Amino acid sequence: MEKIKIAIAGYGNLGKGVHCAVQQNNDMELTAIFTRREPQTVKPLSNVPVYHVDALLEKKDEIDVLVLCGGSATDLPKQTAEYAKYFNVVDSFDTHAKIPEHFENVDRAAVEGGKIALISVGWDPGMFSLNRLYASAVLREGSDYTFWGKGVSQGHSDAIRRISGVKNAKQYTIPVESALESVRNCENPELSTRQKHTRECFVVAEEGADKAKIESEIKNMPNYFADYDTTVHFITEEELQRDHSGIPHGGFVLRTGKTGMSGEHNHVIEYSLKLDSNPEFTACVLTAYARAALRMNKEGMRGCKTVFDVAPAYLSPFTAEELRSKLL
Repeated sequence: MEKIKIAIAGYGNLGKGVHCAVQQNNDMELTAIFTRREPQTVKPLSNVPVYHVDALLEKKDEIDVLVLCGGSATDLPKQTAEYAKYFNVVDSFDTHAKIPEHFENVDRAAVEGGKIALISVGWDPGMFSLNRLYASAVLREGSDYTFWGKGVSQGHSDAIRRISGVKNAKQYTIPVESALESVRNCENPELSTRQKHTRECFVVAEEGADKAKIESEIKNMPNYFADYDTTVHFITEEELQRDHSGIPHGGFVLRTGKTGMSGEHNHVIEYSLKLDSNPEFTACVLTAYARAALRMNKEGMRGCKTVFDVAPAYLSPFTAEELRSKLL
């Protein structure tokens, strides 16, 4: 069996997660890691060559799919469009409001290069997006709800760490249980931002820092905490490392709907994730879609695609016959 040659661009938590995920797929092999750091400073999880990102084009004939593991704020808006001219690529761009703009930029590049670019692949956007689509297509009369957590929000944690006097911090997003139960009970509530989620912060303050001021800055931070009921705990660095060193996450996608001539029957569709490691799970999704990207490109497809455009069978290592016998 000829294996799919995967390369990783970016070797942080997500890149390492892709490295692990490739090892679990016997139809794939990791051929290279590309980094902006000095290659000799990167210690891969197994014996894989590491190159500077400037060497990417020199290796393009050795790569079937390039998995982009940079951040959505500044890395992916530039990298995905740049590399889609030369490689089949997959990214996890997750700035929801900017996905249409990102799609247009990447589509032009991928069409020009005759490649497939799969963007916004992960669990939200990604797996949650698919479940919203499936549920709304089935229950035409209904309402959609998405809850995130309990889990670490890396962006919100970073925002806290940027406050003067903060040495370290972790922030958890937590669904409001009463709101979740109201949805499950088909009460179709109209929920504000504050009614759906709370935020819990664990903060290590620098010695002598004004903790009351830090707490006030957190709770009143626009776009992050001001619209939520937020609890702030001050703890030691040792407690943070002991109790909050992981990156768990998850959430729920629900659609409630009615059927019958007079809407007399209620239905609930619910999809949930409980993740010990957000980046490792996201990496597994990226890896499955890397398989799909190559298959689609081999069939003559090109341009930018999202999870909505990928047939489920393209994701699986099983043949069509095996899928029909094992899973259908």
